Amino acid sequence: MSGPPPGPGPNRAMSVGNGPPSAGLPPHNSMPPQQQNSVPPPSGGSVPQTQNLNQIVLEYLSKKGYVRTEAMLRRESEPQVNGSSLVASSADQGGPKYMKAFDLLRKYTDDILDVYKPELRKLLWPVYVYSYLDLIKEYFTKDAESFFANFRSQFERDHGDDVRALSALRLPTHLTDSRIAKVYLESKYRITLTMMPFYNLIQFLESKMFDGGQILMDLLRAHLHIVTVDRTATAEKSIAAILASGQGDDELPAEDEGIPGHNPGHPLTQRHDPDAEASRIRLNLGPYPQDQDMQDDVRASLQDEDAKNPPRPGQSSLVDEYEQRIKREPTDDGPSRDIVPLPPSMARDVSMEVQKVVEHRDRYRLETTRTGGVGPGVSVTMYTFHNTFDSINCIDFSGDNKLVAAGMAESYIRVWSMDGSELTSTAAEATQPSSSRRLVGHSGPIFAVAFSPSTANPDPTGPSTSSQFLLSASEDKTVRLWSLDMWQCLVAYRGHDNPIWDLQWGPYGHYFLTGSNDRTARLWATDHIEPLRIYVGHENDVDCVTFHPNNLYLFTGSCDRTVRMWHISGGNCLRLFTGHTGSVTAIACSPDGKTVASADDVGNIILWTLDTGRRKKRMRGHGKGGIWSLSWSVESTVLVSAGADQTVRVWDAVQETNESASKASDATAAAKADGALTTKGASGAPVSGVKKSAKETGVSADQISAFQTKDSPIYKVQFTRMNLVLAGGAYLPKPVR
Repeated sequence: MSGPPPGPGPNRAMSVGNGPPSAGLPPHNSMPPQQQNSVPPPSGGSVPQTQNLNQIVLEYLSKKGYVRTEAMLRRESEPQVNGSSLVASSADQGGPKYMKAFDLLRKYTDDILDVYKPELRKLLWPVYVYSYLDLIKEYFTKDAESFFANFRSQFERDHGDDVRALSALRLPTHLTDSRIAKVYLESKYRITLTMMPFYNLIQFLESKMFDGGQILMDLLRAHLHIVTVDRTATAEKSIAAILASGQGDDELPAEDEGIPGHNPGHPLTQRHDPDAEASRIRLNLGPYPQDQDMQDDVRASLQDEDAKNPPRPGQSSLVDEYEQRIKREPTDDGPSRDIVPLPPSMARDVSMEVQKVVEHRDRYRLETTRTGGVGPGVSVTMYTFHNTFDSINCIDFSGDNKLVAAGMAESYIRVWSMDGSELTSTAAEATQPSSSRRLVGHSGPIFAVAFSPSTANPDPTGPSTSSQFLLSASEDKTVRLWSLDMWQCLVAYRGHDNPIWDLQWGPYGHYFLTGSNDRTARLWATDHIEPLRIYVGHENDVDCVTFHPNNLYLFTGSCDRTVRMWHISGGNCLRLFTGHTGSVTAIACSPDGKTVASADDVGNIILWTLDTGRRKKRMRGHGKGGIWSLSWSVESTVLVSAGADQTVRVWDAVQETNESASKASDATAAAKADGALTTKGASGAPVSGVKKSAKETGVSADQISAFQTKDSPIYKVQFTRMNLVLAGGAYLPKPVR
């Protein structure tokens, strides 16, 4: 079997526009030269020929500005040869001509091999748009309306904004006034195709020249810019791609398609839509809107607080801080309260919002991560647990910085007050109050604990804003909800089929998320005994989970080395992030909702841009064994990480790095991929005169500082709303030989 016909090589751009025709595309004007004269010479007598009369009328209409009438007369007065028009017959003019061509392309893309369908279906939208614009340009108004209406339903999901804008066009004069028409007519639509489907398309069109193939070729030549690439370099299932992924190489970035600078819009995610192309789904990353009553109550409380404690000179008032930076006005980019309903606001919620405004104003700011090459002075407070004998599996700090909880391998939970104060109970007890509590109820090791959202109490006389509940997940396949007032289990949630590895509260409480060994993540509400949603798609354990700050999306990380982004109510996967070379062990979404960070068990941290679904950069420095916790600063500019290598590391999440797609086989090549590699001390400056340890070699340049502990793996690291870092670990001395 012979191979494909000769053509452009890999990554060679082939324009089907100006210049000589490309491979497989016949010349646009294939009419014999003797048939191209529109006005034959007059014959013997002085009586003007019909063609001369038509020419006189056309000049008159042009002078008077009757553009439409002139165009119609030109079309109807085409020269005749043997009694038939040189142009196509009336059945092949206007709407029928383009209808036949578009139907030909649509049926072709439906019948082609499945492996080529995703690529070739990208042609349908530009062919549809340019066919419609050509019909308008040629004054086929009724045909244009009919053509547009017949096929618009196929594109409303993916190109809803452009479909609505194009539907208003009717006459050629509209094309000069419409922004959307100018975008398409003045630019070429870029399409990337691999070799085989491109050659298959050209051969098909050549075989259907008289059945619409010529029209499609004319459209491709005039309005599209087709770039052909070698499939072995880009195909997801190709051997080259599989070998590259196995060696840890970064995936090749997808070519930008469409019209440069123009985003035609993507499908929304209000419901489950299996046909929607996940990578093109438009995300609503704006903040969750507050209800009006809540805003009024918060504003009134802030005014009272300003009256009691006036701001210092140069310091903004709490009301101004709320209005300028905190207040959440409804936006098109934010979720609807109907999609993710929350319980009615209580006095406790108002007090928590007031305290968040106070902390937002008074916090240590990390707006600029580097000044003169020196990183910010991020402070870390380390809590070390002694005499645990390696029985601690997980740690969590409460949002009001008063409590810390640890899940034990012996199936119980231990809660301590961080300041040593007594933990009292509202229930009658015979025991003496203590600074710690044991919560017993699970029948297997505890793998995750999480305090409900809380803040420091702004008004001791007002409603309590401390954590009310603690969630715990265990090997016994259950999640338990504990009351921190009575220190008793309130509910046991059952649904998972295997041990539960991780859980996370939603940003506003009420909802929580779990990830399990059964390869699923499940969404729960505290007032429902059964899960609300089940998210299925990972090929291995779901090891870590987290929420988007606006409560509309959630993220899961797995042993299958992928991170998935899900719609909370629709349940469909919106983004699939691939690139890790080990199991994903920790994920965290930035407070601004634009970036998600994920870490793996080989010491890599990757930042992903949610809007585009692409990797932002990779950060290296941790040793192997697993990065167990990630946390963002309030400004989303600094990331902290911690794990099995007994260090807390601070990273610049803003600094750009010049990443290479090729694998770094040595330190020099690695420097090209992720910036200069250095060995850094706690201040972030390179350490001179110190021998590089195995885990310190290959630290990427965006590390600001590193804090080393003494034989204490770190289970939890957390930025407070004041931008102080809390870290918790267990002291595990090396055995004496």
